Amino acid sequence: MTTFGARLTEAVSARGPLCLGIDPHPELLRAWGLGADADGLRAFADACVEAFAGFAVVKPQVAFFEAYGSAGFAVLEDVIVALRGAGVLVLADAKRGDIGTTMAAYAAAWAASSPLSCDAVTASPYLGFGSLRPLLDLAAANERGVFVLAATSNPEGADVQRAIADGRSVAQSIVDHAAAENVASVGLGSVGVVVGATLSEVPDLTALNGPVLVPGVGAQGGRPEALAGLGGAAPGTLLPAVSRDVLRAGPDVAALRTVGERMRDAVAHLAR
Repeated sequence: MTTFGARLTEAVSARGPLCLGIDPHPELLRAWGLGADADGLRAFADACVEAFAGFAVVKPQVAFFEAYGSAGFAVLEDVIVALRGAGVLVLADAKRGDIGTTMAAYAAAWAASSPLSCDAVTASPYLGFGSLRPLLDLAAANERGVFVLAATSNPEGADVQRAIADGRSVAQSIVDHAAAENVASVGLGSVGVVVGATLSEVPDLTALNGPVLVPGVGAQGGRPEALAGLGGAAPGTLLPAVSRDVLRAGPDVAALRTVGERMRDAVAHLAR
C-alpha cells in the first residue's frame, strides 16, 4: 500500500474530486419505497454501491447504519468491502473522539484491520487535538487517512470553533495541528480537515498540505463554483461532499450515477 494522501491524489486525478455520501436517512428510505429497517438499509446501500463504483471517494454516514445495531454494522461492513473492491476510497463519517484507551479502541476499529477499517475516517478533536494521538499514529502506521473536524457549518459550532485562544481561532488551531502532522509528508499528507461549504469565514488552509473535506454542497446551499481557493487550499486538495442532492435521484441506479456524474463535472475544476 501507499499512503492515503498518495492514493487520494491518484484517485482524484483519475476520477475527480467529488465525495459522494451514503446517508440512508429514514426519510430517504421511505422516498425510495423501502422500509426503515435492516432490509431497506441493505437495498439502499446496495444501490449506492453499484451506482458509485466509478467515483474516487464515497463517505458512508456511520450513524445511519449504527441505528440498526449489529444488522446495520453488517451492512456497513459489506459496503466497505464492495466499494474498496471496486477501487473506491472509503471515508467513514464516524466523527469519533475520546481519550486514552477508548480512543485507541476507536482507532483499532476504523484504522487498522477490523471489518470496519476504511481508507479514512472523520474524527472530532474537541477533547483536545492531542486526544486523537492513538488514531493519528495507528492511521499513519496502516497508511490510512484522518479528517479532523475544524470549521463545521452547523450554527452551534461557531461558539466553540470561532473562539479565540492564543491569538487564533480554535478552528485555526486545529488546522495548524493537522498541518504539523503533514510536515514530513512527501506529496499530499494523510491528515485532512473538515470545513463547511456554507461558511462565510474559514480558517487559513495554505499550510495544511492535506485534503479538505467540504460538506454542505448542494442541498445545504454550498455552490461548487464558489469553492476554488477556499481558505487558500492548494489546488487538487478540496473534496466537495454531496449526499442528498444525489440520493434523491434513487432508487434507480442509473439515475443515481447520472446525477453523481453531473455533480462530479460541476466540481471537476477543483481537481486541477
